[in-house]
Amino acid sequence: MENEVIEFDIGLGGGVGSSGREVDDDGVDIEHPVDDEDMIDSPQNISGGGGFGGGSGEIYLPEGDLHDLEPYEGMEFESEEAAKAFYNSYARRVGFSTRVSSSRRSRRDGAIIQRQFVCAKEGFRNLNEKRTKDREIKRPRTITRVGCKASLSVKMQDSGKWVVSGFVRGHNHELVPPDQVHCLRSHRQISGPAKTLIDTLQAAGLGPRRIMSALIKEYGGISKVGFTEVDCRNYMRNNRQRSLEGDIQLLLDYLKQMHAENANFFYAVQNDEDQSMCNVVWADSRSRMNYTYFGDTVTFDTTYRSNRYRLPFAPFTGVNHHGQPILFGCAFMINESESSFVWLFKTWLMAVSGRPPVSITTDHDTVVGSAIAQVFPETRHRFCKWHIFKKCQEKLSQVFLEHPTFEADFHKCVNLTESVDEFESCWLALIDRYDLRDHEWLQTIYSARRHWVPVYLRDTFFAEMSITQRSDSMNSYFDGYINASTSLNQFFKLYEKALESRNEKEVKADYDTMNTSPVLKTPSPMEKQASEFYTRKLFIRFQEELVGTLTFMASKIDDDSEIIAYQVAKYGEDHKSYDVKFNVLEMRATCSCQMFEFSGLLCRHVLAVFRVTNVLTLPPHFILKRWTRNAKSSVNLEEHASGLYTNYLESHTVRYNTLRHEAFKFVDEGAKSLDVYEVAMSALQDGAKKVALASKNEGRAVMVNGRSRDDLMRHRSSYNLSTGRSHMTAGQSLSEVVIMLTECMCS
Repeated sequence: MENEVIEFDIGLGGGVGSSGREVDDDGVDIEHPVDDEDMIDSPQNISGGGGFGGGSGEIYLPEGDLHDLEPYEGMEFESEEAAKAFYNSYARRVGFSTRVSSSRRSRRDGAIIQRQFVCAKEGFRNLNEKRTKDREIKRPRTITRVGCKASLSVKMQDSGKWVVSGFVRGHNHELVPPDQVHCLRSHRQISGPAKTLIDTLQAAGLGPRRIMSALIKEYGGISKVGFTEVDCRNYMRNNRQRSLEGDIQLLLDYLKQMHAENANFFYAVQNDEDQSMCNVVWADSRSRMNYTYFGDTVTFDTTYRSNRYRLPFAPFTGVNHHGQPILFGCAFMINESESSFVWLFKTWLMAVSGRPPVSITTDHDTVVGSAIAQVFPETRHRFCKWHIFKKCQEKLSQVFLEHPTFEADFHKCVNLTESVDEFESCWLALIDRYDLRDHEWLQTIYSARRHWVPVYLRDTFFAEMSITQRSDSMNSYFDGYINASTSLNQFFKLYEKALESRNEKEVKADYDTMNTSPVLKTPSPMEKQASEFYTRKLFIRFQEELVGTLTFMASKIDDDSEIIAYQVAKYGEDHKSYDVKFNVLEMRATCSCQMFEFSGLLCRHVLAVFRVTNVLTLPPHFILKRWTRNAKSSVNLEEHASGLYTNYLESHTVRYNTLRHEAFKFVDEGAKSLDVYEVAMSALQDGAKKVALASKNEGRAVMVNGRSRDDLMRHRSSYNLSTGRSHMTAGQSLSEVVIMLTECMCS
């Protein structure tokens, strides 16, 4: 008969894991479904102990009286699906997972006429499958098949109903307890109400972990939720993929439109192997121009997942001359591989000028760090300290709870240590005090300390006003406009609003700087000078440092006639001092706090030395153009050099020290022999007459050696503004040097 059901051996011991279809001798199709052991996100084996020997002879039977709930031969079902659902429900109560093993189809109409459902541990994995021969398996999956023979066979009757034709009850492995059944594949199902809740929470920007926490609370336990976090994550990923398909085109259309409206609008798209969009980067004309003025330090933030698909929206930002965050470009990263970040950095750098920044700040991410090392090998890479502190609260939550003083001690160790040695000893004391030497995460951030601890970074410019401030540009440019519920369709409207708002704030700051005068707090010419050069916000910050010098004392500790060393400390706090070295001739000073190197503003310690040495105005090399009101103009600070140098010369102490330095050298040379001594004395006598004449005629247009005062000033302005050295020729005698210096003093 054509509809005859033919008995066959399904070969439980041989493993039916390979996918495919075979035909029996009578032409009835025998199907073997895909081996679900090779499916992605297959749960690991959570059962324990005995019975895993692959047919050890020990039989595991369901516990309790389940006679009324068990299938039996002759039991009827209305459909194949009903039989499958019953067996899976039975498996859930007992503690194992099921799958379809094989089926038979009718040769007449192709309809399925027999099914066999088995325990998921039936058969054995075929390790010689063709699909694994030619490729390396990077992450071998756990062996889950142990040759279990538990099964349920059903076949279709002429009446259309399905009847149980065979049932094997015993298992050769331990069964899963009730509180772990939800981890088994055949019982992991996301119900309709659960999907609705996931959709709602995902739209609000919550991630899989937080959504699972909400579901567990809602259902009263993880076992009652019915699925795992992996299932939740996969469901959310599929949601994102479906939503992205349409919105990605909106993104590309927007970028094309902006480029059509302005040829200076740059964008680039990276495609993956199947030519679908992988990543995109763009920079408008203003962003590209901003980089030419303020591209010395850059922040790149991949943690700004600002849309419901949780795609990393990564802005490139910096700091303008008002200390405000500015935009250098943006990216959407669908693929966050190292090669993608290398492509992104190279493409963005090409768009903004090709000149790499002095420094770049990112989140603590090894993939991003590796890409930066390849594209910006000379750029100083810093991890955002604020993000590390935030992560610290998560990784050390138990420590924070048990030790209320730990957080303050941690911040003090990182922010308030003044040297590398001080930080290292403070760190060791901290982890010993709280018994954290073996804490893995602390070991990780300590090994990366040169990328985020301030004492290792102070010698590099990051445009921050203090060591302890959180970078305002990090993750703040779009605050108030873009959040976790923003769709790509909404994104660009809000993106443009953010740009407009930021531009308005810069215009307002420009207006305030140009049209209002700050309140001066001291009679210092230096304060007045700074108020005319710096933007308003930067002047206020400089003013704080200048006023702060009033509480500091600078004590000379060494003087080699060229470089004078000072120890600067607050009154009454000599134990906490700063070392300042001052080159009088070159008018250059360095401080152990390295504030100028880090922020581009002089610290109160150097200013305190300027105060005691009577330096009345700022030397030009200490005024960074990027902090001035002319930061975006073509006016060069060197154009003001002559006037600044005149002010510099009007410092009596500087004049005195300069003359003394040259005089000492003159004396050393002049005393070498009697002949040289006589020449030197004669030169000094001539010089003394000229000094006396200059003093008598002070204020008049005096001609000295055939040159007027203005000629001398122009000559002196070239003396040390760029190199700090005069243009003295080798043929000039020491007496001429003294006379030159005398002329300078007389004029």
